[in-house]
Amino acid sequence: MQSRLDKSPVATWWWTIDRWFLAAFLSLMGLGIVLSFAASPAVAERIGLDSFHFATRQIIFTVPALGVMLAVSFLESRQIRRMALVILCIMLVLMVAVLYIGVEVKGARRWVSFVGMSIQPSEFLKPAFVIVCAWLFAEHKRQPDIPGNLFAMLLLILVISLLVAQPDLGQTMLVTGTWGVMFFMAGLPWLWIIALGATGASGLFAAYTVFPHVAARIDKFLTGEGDTFQVDMGREALINGHWFGVGPGEGTVKRVIPDAHADFVFSVAGEEFGLIMCFFIMSIFAFIVLRGLNTALKEHDDFTRYAVGGLVTVFGLQSVINMCVNLQLMPAKGMTLPFISYGGSSQIAIAISMGMVLALTRKRPEKRKQMGFALSQRALPAE
Repeated sequence: MQSRLDKSPVATWWWTIDRWFLAAFLSLMGLGIVLSFAASPAVAERIGLDSFHFATRQIIFTVPALGVMLAVSFLESRQIRRMALVILCIMLVLMVAVLYIGVEVKGARRWVSFVGMSIQPSEFLKPAFVIVCAWLFAEHKRQPDIPGNLFAMLLLILVISLLVAQPDLGQTMLVTGTWGVMFFMAGLPWLWIIALGATGASGLFAAYTVFPHVAARIDKFLTGEGDTFQVDMGREALINGHWFGVGPGEGTVKRVIPDAHADFVFSVAGEEFGLIMCFFIMSIFAFIVLRGLNTALKEHDDFTRYAVGGLVTVFGLQSVINMCVNLQLMPAKGMTLPFISYGGSSQIAIAISMGMVLALTRKRPEKRKQMGFALSQRALPAE
């Protein structure tokens, strides 16, 4: 236990960090490992791998993810902005490159391979995009002569264009929704809200018209006809689990769902550990989002308010999309459950994002209070 008299960087970090956030993130990481042991062996055996292949790799991904999250949480706001700008530039280049040299999976190019490792640039782009947009919105509010809102809008158009070109419409909706929340926090007029809402609706209609796989997924969701095997099995797993589950390792639906360890790990949790576990997982995500938004509302610094609000929004929206697909409340979409679903790029990217949240929500004395104290000390009469 660190003493409050200890002024070392680690001790200062410990006494200034939001330990509720830290505990929530560590809980999700732990649940990710536990559920990987429950969901992945059946998938690994089905494709001829060692039973604990994916579970072992989940642990391997979690260790550096934890290290990255803690390392980022030590940074100051200025360092967060600089890091985000560097990551954004690199990922934009990689997202262009992925269109030409990316690995094609199910008709989409979203991955690029380096030295035997596969990276999904869009996962790392999201936290960097949020931070840079938060900085642009804050600069415009601080000094209206700076066209920060315009630059943020142009950046959104660039990112959306690259995502649609892959195509990755799920990430497109996620990024656009988060950007809209941040713009709303920055005080956009109601006319802008109506215009952006109409643009979003037009974009959805265009996606339904232009992309056959999008139309097929929406049609299957609305009519229940066609290949709905995975979502049907996911829902059946949740029904089989009832309140307390069938027991660890006793689930059967995971043996036939191809993505039981990734997109449908929430269904496996429901079948083996029951709806109680599902509610517990949902409560952790809800706690993170609500605490993040509440902290953002109390912030005096515009950049911190927009950045924290945007980061927890993208985190929350991604988790909601995944759980809604498992509950058959949305058309199927390959969206991971943060910190819980299997995936290296997703784990590291989310760790960076939540490390930024930890860094930006650390307790720091306000400059105004410090200046006010200094002025009051000067005003005291000499003895």
